[in-house]
Amino acid sequence: MDARDSIRPLGPVVIDIENITKNYVMGEETVHALRGVSLQIQRNEYIAVMGPSGSGKSTLMNMVGCLDTPTSGRYDFNGRNVAEMDDDELAAIRNREIGFVFQTFNLLPRSDSLRNVELPLIYAGMDPQTREERATQALIDVGLGDRIHHKPNELSGGQRQRVAIARAVIQRAELVLADEPAASLDAELAHETVRMLLNDAHARGATLLCSLHQPDLAARFDRTIRLEHGRIVESR
Repeated sequence: MDARDSIRPLGPVVIDIENITKNYVMGEETVHALRGVSLQIQRNEYIAVMGPSGSGKSTLMNMVGCLDTPTSGRYDFNGRNVAEMDDDELAAIRNREIGFVFQTFNLLPRSDSLRNVELPLIYAGMDPQTREERATQALIDVGLGDRIHHKPNELSGGQRQRVAIARAVIQRAELVLADEPAASLDAELAHETVRMLLNDAHARGATLLCSLHQPDLAARFDRTIRLEHGRIVESR
């Protein structure tokens, strides 16, 4: 499924970023990772973020995911100013309202696929039987019903990515953030990964923000945002 071919209503603004900057002090040097970025994303919208290495893609993703805070500017998530939230409120949003797919998978090496996928539900306090049932179904949904008890080192790169996707969507979060989810995969697996993310978002009415470097994958999204030197230079 391509996002541009699907007919679905967009909801209210979920992400409202206004003129945010992010500076990192590294020794005597200050790195300006984001320079006055403004962005609005509606519920059920699928956005691709592109740009060269060092353009600020990952920094922006971390900001949207409440993993980092801006140096200046304002970020409202679902109408709430993120800067006014305490650590417990931010943790609750990350655990319940945002699903993450990382480029490096971030799987627990000594835990099997089932345990890795269960992890967000453990943090959410779900009872063991329910979370096992949901994690098992999530793995079946991504084609890993026969790899439930395999550990990461027993899986291929594509299979590990599928575990990471299952873990991200099992929360049924309204926002899924995928930071270069296809970077280490071949072309076929890259397209399959994006297809799974788009299909899941469509099925649940979720919002999807995905950083990519492949133009053919970005073309499947509603809108592409291009960053250069910490600024948005194109949005279409």
